[in-house]
Amino acid sequence: MVSDASTPRRKQAPTPAAGSEPAPGWTPTPEAKAKATRFRWIAAILWAVAIILEAVSIFWLLRQREVTGADGELVRNPQTGILESSASTSTFPQWAFVSLIIAIVIIGALSITGSMLWKQANRLDPARRSDTVRFFVQNQLGAIIAVIAFLPLIILIFLNKDMNGKQKGIAGAIGIVVALVAVALGIDYNPPSVEKYTADQSTVIQLLGKDQVVWVDGGKVYHVCDQVSDIQTGSDKRTGTTAQAVEAGKNRLTLKFASEMRTCGLEVPQNADEIAAALKQIQDGSTGTTLPAPVWADGKAPITIPDAAPAS
Repeated sequence: MVSDASTPRRKQAPTPAAGSEPAPGWTPTPEAKAKATRFRWIAAILWAVAIILEAVSIFWLLRQREVTGADGELVRNPQTGILESSASTSTFPQWAFVSLIIAIVIIGALSITGSMLWKQANRLDPARRSDTVRFFVQNQLGAIIAVIAFLPLIILIFLNKDMNGKQKGIAGAIGIVVALVAVALGIDYNPPSVEKYTADQSTVIQLLGKDQVVWVDGGKVYHVCDQVSDIQTGSDKRTGTTAQAVEAGKNRLTLKFASEMRTCGLEVPQNADEIAAALKQIQDGSTGTTLPAPVWADGKAPITIPDAAPAS
């Protein structure tokens, strides 16, 4: 029989050995961790170049000057030690002004590109929200670097004595706008965390009895059923663990899991709406939300997981 080439194929990602217990907590795949490390190194290099360019702008470009009207008597400037004409005036050269504008734009591009790569790395290999300091720094490092790369430069532009008012206004305004864009894009407004991914994984295991989900290349979430309309896109359907789904760029479980389970003829917990509401709060960053255990009809639970013993 000849298969229809237009029919989406289902690809199975490597999974743990059959019969093995579900993972006790979410961890990134080795491939995702390696990719995250690579992204972080590239981001660090881009940020380093941006800060080096900032230093060049501060310690070389902003020190450029053109002295005019040098027909008068030579005098020594006590602040700089440089001999100047008593009738001379210092101005900031146009070539240095243009170079400064170009440098500001390049610093912004490097900062933003680094931030995008850094945030992608964090989605592949997130920090734990319980580790408060590391969680904040790791997720907001792009914004921090943008401040470091721009704030000293902008301050020194306005303090420069050789620039005229127009030059300060243009360079300062461009610097502020680019800096604000870089900071805004460097902030992660809903950062990923191990806790979020673990909540999704726990939900999947309790609903299906195993850590196995479905996704397609074009989507942003993963699913519990391969027959739902959201993934009937013509793309290959891929099956794997929640960690493998995250590696593929699907950062959370769909909140429509109840309707998906009905579509596939699976038993749906009686408190599915309550689970979905709690899961949404956790996915949105809540730290005080308890994920409810599924309530099943008698004998319908796909897996039985006892509550942990209270800490003594």
